[in-house]
Amino acid sequence: MNTELVEALDLLEREKDISRETLFEAIENSLLIACRNNFGKADNVHITMDRETCDYEVYAEKTVVDNVEDKSMEISLEDAKKDNPDAKIGDVVRIDIDSKEFGRIATQNAKNAILQKIREEERNSVYDRFAGQTRDIVTGVVQRVNGRNISINLGKADAILMENEQVKGEILRPRDRVKVYILEVRNTPKGPRISVSRTHPELVKRLFESEVSEVRDGTVEIKSISREAGSRTKMAVYSHDPDVDAVGACVGMNGNRVNAVVSELGGEKIDIVNWDENPALFIENALSPSQVVSVIVDPDEKTAKVVVPDYQLSLAIGKEGQNARLAARLTGYKIDIKSETQAKDAFGFRMEDYMNDEEYAEGEEGYYENGEYVGDGDYTGEGEYADGAEYEEGTEYAEYGEEVPTEAAETEEAAESADGEE
Repeated sequence: MNTELVEALDLLEREKDISRETLFEAIENSLLIACRNNFGKADNVHITMDRETCDYEVYAEKTVVDNVEDKSMEISLEDAKKDNPDAKIGDVVRIDIDSKEFGRIATQNAKNAILQKIREEERNSVYDRFAGQTRDIVTGVVQRVNGRNISINLGKADAILMENEQVKGEILRPRDRVKVYILEVRNTPKGPRISVSRTHPELVKRLFESEVSEVRDGTVEIKSISREAGSRTKMAVYSHDPDVDAVGACVGMNGNRVNAVVSELGGEKIDIVNWDENPALFIENALSPSQVVSVIVDPDEKTAKVVVPDYQLSLAIGKEGQNARLAARLTGYKIDIKSETQAKDAFGFRMEDYMNDEEYAEGEEGYYENGEYVGDGDYTGEGEYADGAEYEEGTEYAEYGEEVPTEAAETEEAAESADGEE
């Protein structure tokens, strides 16, 4: 048994993740190259190698002739009889070759062939490993800063975090551990080139998959994500199990799950809202934390008109339009937000028109008041609410937003006025 070679192959297999069969093939090819360099050709050279003991034989098949014209392919009868006494003219005999007799150049070429094969297989192994992790997250260590780009060590390979994939304002220093999203893996002559990102919306999704078991097993599905890296993310979730609260599962007890993701993203704010197959309700949820009075959608044009209370307009739009912008990306709808006062002029919007509209009363999709259908007895159409469950008991509403005091309220008001005069 060639103990040293066995140990060397075992070490390479563990450290470089290269199969033993590939290494055996590299050694056999290198011996063929050495024979070719030593004898000028190796068409008739054969190599056998035991996969268990790593013992090998190198031999050439030569034809027995009277007059030798090509020493690499032919052998005289006299020389053939030294190894095979029964040899005769025309026979093909096997002649053993001692690889130790190869010259220095032939040996060096064989060595280089083995090393080159090992390097190629190592690159291919690394490429296959990370190509299988494309569109997934990995943990790396910041290696160095190359101008505006950052080199991140992923263990057996380095990845490049380009400037446009870095979070604005985030400072990464050498030896910092960081999670990144693999965008692309390309195989190049110098090895795999791995591009990663810290700004991709899928990074947030993968982080929640690692933190939230319900997301990982598919009970809670992340339907869509819109993100402005380093500032704010909106995420729409849906539960396939009626007993599981999708938002609550992602937030976790005392917010521990979402806080873990926020911490990994350097304090980036995350809004988690419920996804709904009804676009109007989905849009209302997406504009959280703002309250919504009404949502009118056009599914064909992918547009929505949203009315919010006057005092909620700035909250619905958000700082520099961020809340509305993220909601639009999350839902896929172009959203036009107006306050109740603005809506009267811009949309010709009057809430009482929708309240008395037959289609609205029947709960036609797209017409909502505070995110719920008005119809089926909720509104009488005569200026009063038949079912006052959402309103203060004993109070009537003639029109939307206009309170009409009851007799009891007028009596109480008169009493307070009398007390004030005293």
